[in-house]
Amino acid sequence: AKLPVIALGTTAKLVPEPLGLVLIISSWNFPFGLSLEPLIGALAAGNVAVLKPSELAPASASVLAHIIPSYLDNKAVKVINGGPSVCEQLLLQKWDKIFFTGSAQIGRIVMTAAAKHLTPVTLELGGKCPAVVDAVSSSWDKTMVGRRILAGKFGVCAGQACIGIDYILTEKRFMDTLIEQLVVLIKEVFGENLKEAKSMARIVNKNHFQRLKNLLDDPLVKASIVYGGSLDEDHLFIEPTILVNPPLSARIMNEEIFGPLLPIISLEKIEDSVKFISPRPKPLAIYAFTKNATLRRRLISETSSGSLVINDALTQFAVDTFPFGGVGESGFGSYHGKFSFEAFTHKKAIMKRNLLIDFWFRLPPWNDHKLQLFKTAYRLDYLNLFLVALGLKKSA
Repeated sequence: AKLPVIALGTTAKLVPEPLGLVLIISSWNFPFGLSLEPLIGALAAGNVAVLKPSELAPASASVLAHIIPSYLDNKAVKVINGGPSVCEQLLLQKWDKIFFTGSAQIGRIVMTAAAKHLTPVTLELGGKCPAVVDAVSSSWDKTMVGRRILAGKFGVCAGQACIGIDYILTEKRFMDTLIEQLVVLIKEVFGENLKEAKSMARIVNKNHFQRLKNLLDDPLVKASIVYGGSLDEDHLFIEPTILVNPPLSARIMNEEIFGPLLPIISLEKIEDSVKFISPRPKPLAIYAFTKNATLRRRLISETSSGSLVINDALTQFAVDTFPFGGVGESGFGSYHGKFSFEAFTHKKAIMKRNLLIDFWFRLPPWNDHKLQLFKTAYRLDYLNLFLVALGLKKSA
């Protein structure tokens, strides 16, 4: 570590040390990545870990429970499967760190349990990630923006992703063009018969299916559907659905959607998007499709989010030189790459001094002269420190 000149005869360094025993609770939508990436960081930092995969992805959880003990030291890593009761029992124990990926509702439960032992936590949550879509004129730009929105909303787990696009903000004059482009691309990418499309994911279970159905059952929300809306509970299928200006008071505009439902909110001016986003809970990501430099600057400076991506969606997750994490209600703490290592370490400051030189003014009895030496030393004002020490300067 860098020290000031006044620290003559002193050396310092930061030593990362493992936190100890860590608990990793992962989510069901990316069951391998969201389990293994924090686990790699924890082990690289020298910790021992207990991994609790989500019971909502039982096949993946079973694979993790079988594979991990075959390749890693059982004394260093344990995989514990089970439902909510198992998770509750785990949270009753004392841990040196808890790393949780999931909903804000369960995140609050995790944080409450951690508080009992003052256990530090990383919460990777979610939120309503908006996409700000500025009007574009060229057919190339329209297609490119449409494809990236499609990938950011329907392409990954049918919208069941914490960093997926939750809703769109666009100008009223561009609304029809955008919807038309999205409908064409949905048919082009998934085919005319979406239920048979192998690239269209299903809803993870009946509880989540019913949750999404309930969002659409609001009569005013149902009336705002302009494309899609068909549901098949037996096959857990929900068609990609576009809604225009559902009531802002409706649940669909106040809860994380986590499914293939895409509300589009019209604005008089695209600059109004800043005013729309900033008072709402801070999202995990904001996506801005625009060439407007002023709008980009305003989104950067006047909104807060875990990340902000210009002219794309989701790609920040793949960049391991970026920290990935939320802010406010979308979580706190981050990981990926070296940040995974840092998430599971304590940086211990190590300082070593020799016994040759000392600051005589650090010891009592106190007087004005020593006070002046303290002041100049604290300011790293070496010239005045020298003058005060020699008695050539009375005040500093």
